Amino acid sequence: MKRMLVTGSSGLIGSEVCAYFHGQGWMIHGVDNNTRATFFGPQGDTRWNQRRLQADLINFQHHELDIRDRQGALALIQELKPEIIVHTAAQPSHDLAAKIPFDDFDTNAVGTLNLLEATRLHTPETVFVHMSTNKVYGDAPNELALVEQATRWDYALPADVDGITEHMRIDQSKHSLFGASKVAADVMVQEYGRYFGMKTCCLRGGCLTGPNHSGVELHGFLSYLVKCNLEGRKYSVFGYKGKQVRDNIHSLDVARFIHAFIENPRSGEVYNLGGGRGNSCSILEAFDMIATVSGKKMLYEYVDKNREGDHICYISNLKKMTTHYPGWGITKNLNHIFEEIHEAWLRRPRA
Repeated sequence: MKRMLVTGSSGLIGSEVCAYFHGQGWMIHGVDNNTRATFFGPQGDTRWNQRRLQADLINFQHHELDIRDRQGALALIQELKPEIIVHTAAQPSHDLAAKIPFDDFDTNAVGTLNLLEATRLHTPETVFVHMSTNKVYGDAPNELALVEQATRWDYALPADVDGITEHMRIDQSKHSLFGASKVAADVMVQEYGRYFGMKTCCLRGGCLTGPNHSGVELHGFLSYLVKCNLEGRKYSVFGYKGKQVRDNIHSLDVARFIHAFIENPRSGEVYNLGGGRGNSCSILEAFDMIATVSGKKMLYEYVDKNREGDHICYISNLKKMTTHYPGWGITKNLNHIFEEIHEAWLRRPRA
C-alpha cells in the first residue's frame, strides 16, 4: 500500500487530501496538533475534523506533531519514508502574523525547511507538494489597471482578463509578514527541486474553500461569511467598497490537481491554484449568493480601511495548470460551493 504523509491533516485542504487519496487506496499518515485553535481560538479548533478522519478512514493514522519540531519531523519521515508528502500545515492569516511574527515564520518557513531537509536526507525520491499562497505576490497584483463595476472591481485590459499568471513578480511589494514567510517557504521548495533535483511544486492558492473549513474572520473567507449569515452575525467588510474579488476553488479540485501532479511530477514547479474567472466573486456578490441559498439577508458593516497588502482583484490564470495537466479542470462551481458550505455549517458538530 502506498504511503502518503499529509501535514495539516485536520485542516480544509489536508483533510480533503486525506479522504481523497484514502479513496484511491493509499495509507494516509496525518500530521496535526491543532495549532489553528491556538492561533484563532475555539472557533478555529479542528479536532472535530481529526475525529472525523479517524472514524471514517480505516487506513488513516494521526500523528500529533508540530512541524516546528525539527527532530520530530526528521524522525517521522525517516520512519515512514512516504512516497508522497502533501504539506498544507501553516499559520494562514496575514493579519495575525503581525502579532505573532516568530510563530508565523517558524511555522511557515522553518517548518517547511524541516520537512524538505528530512525528505532530502531520508527519502529524496518522494514527491513533495507544498500549499503556498497567492500572497507571495504581495500587493503587486494591485498595480494592474482596474475598472470599477456595479458589484466588483475587474481588470481593465483584455490581456489581463484571464487573471494573474505565475510571471507576476514576488518581490518589491507589500506582502504582510505572513506573505513574506510564505515567500521564504515557496522559494525553498523550488530550490530543493532545482538544486537537488527533487520532485517539488508550489501551489499558490487563492481562496481555497469547501465544507470542511473551520472558517474564522482572519482566515477562511467564504466559510466564515456563510457562518455569519446562518448565525445572523454582522460581517465586517474592510475597504474597497466590498467589491474586492477572489476566485474560489473547492478543496476537492485541489486534491484532484495534486493527484494529477504526482502521477507526472516535475521539479521546482509553481502553479497559481484557484477557481479562475468562472468561480470569481466579490464580497457583495457573495452576500447575494448566500442569501439565495439560505433565505437570510446578509448583515454587514463597512470599515473604510482595507487590510494591509490586500488584493483588490485577484483571479488565478489557470492556463499553465491545464496546459501541463490537460485532464484536470474545475468540477465544482460557485453554486455547488455555497450550497455545500451552507449544508456543512448546519450539521457541523460543536468543537
